[in-house]
Amino acid sequence: MDPVTLTTDRLVLRTVDARHTDSVYAAAQDPDIQRWTTIPTPYRREHARSFTQEVAPEGWACDTMYTWGVFLPEGEDLVGMLSITMRSPGTAEIGYWGTKEHRGNGYLTEATRSASHWAFDRAGVDRLEWRAEVGNHPSRAVAERAGFTIEGTLRSAIINKGVRRDCWLASLLPSDLSLPSTAPYTPAPPPTT
Repeated sequence: MDPVTLTTDRLVLRTVDARHTDSVYAAAQDPDIQRWTTIPTPYRREHARSFTQEVAPEGWACDTMYTWGVFLPEGEDLVGMLSITMRSPGTAEIGYWGTKEHRGNGYLTEATRSASHWAFDRAGVDRLEWRAEVGNHPSRAVAERAGFTIEGTLRSAIINKGVRRDCWLASLLPSDLSLPSTAPYTPAPPPTT
């Protein structure tokens, strides 16, 4: 698939390329991004170069990972990154990080809502999952504000910096946003007492 640009009231989500290598590199020096994401630590310029010039474009070309830089509309000011990674037919996982100077403005929530709508409407996704290491409360807050339902904690489900860690799991379905699914969905009946 060719890269897609998404716009919201306050943001532009568009693919990253060589122009954004320095911005991605600078943002990834933030200790919080390094702590809570699985990016390499230390994060070097060659990591940013590979991400912007190989990983992101190849994901779009192969329909395996759709990556957007999140920007303010008036320029090249990087607000964050967001990716939707296909996991199995109809199921994808969303991940994101925000730059330190733009946190607390609701930008990632807005970007997550926009990308989620796109995934359901254009990428054939019927279940969008969010996972984060237990304790990453800012990421969880974004997911919850974007409409995700927390489903629980998975033990030993994430490997971060060579260590297995527990993670929270949440999901968003098209029906949560009043959108149609590509396949019928019948929820389980509520438990009886």
